Amino acid sequence: MRTLLFTLFVICNLAFWGYGQGDNNDVKKGSMDSQLYDIAYLIQFRDSVNTNVSKVPVAWHLDHTLKVVNRIHNILQNSDPTVYEKRFSLTRVFSFTLGYIPRGRAKSPAAVLPPNTIKTEDILSQLEEARENLSELEKLDQNVNFIHPVFGQLNKKQAKRFLKIHTKHHLKIVRDILGKE
Repeated sequence: MRTLLFTLFVICNLAFWGYGQGDNNDVKKGSMDSQLYDIAYLIQFRDSVNTNVSKVPVAWHLDHTLKVVNRIHNILQNSDPTVYEKRFSLTRVFSFTLGYIPRGRAKSPAAVLPPNTIKTEDILSQLEEARENLSELEKLDQNVNFIHPVFGQLNKKQAKRFLKIHTKHHLKIVRDILGKE
């Protein structure tokens, strides 16, 4: 029991002081820029499916990921920074500190679900929009915010962290579908 409490204490302190929540301005492995390049590369495998990993093809994961990036940007852009209230969320602390979202736990909101037929040109269009939106995101107030169904209200820094972790989550699924890594 002491070990569990100590572990929780360490994780909470790491999250509080910002460890594991690096800025996304850098172009190192795992940055959002790098992840968007990965998405562009993976479009060629859009029709690949491995039902042992995921019921949906690679294109679904790519389309969904880009929809999330673009939708969250739009919500942040239209949000009121004065209504942001910092609140503690143990689930967010664990996920953001570990940089991990468990598979099969959450259901995507309808607004970010891909259509039944996913066109390559739509993925490419969303990819270009995501690149522009991530650049524009840097100009927004630090307290722009949105409500995540699991993590609660997230400000700009937290939203950027979530986008990075969420994109990493789906890229990992795609690599598993393709049998890479």
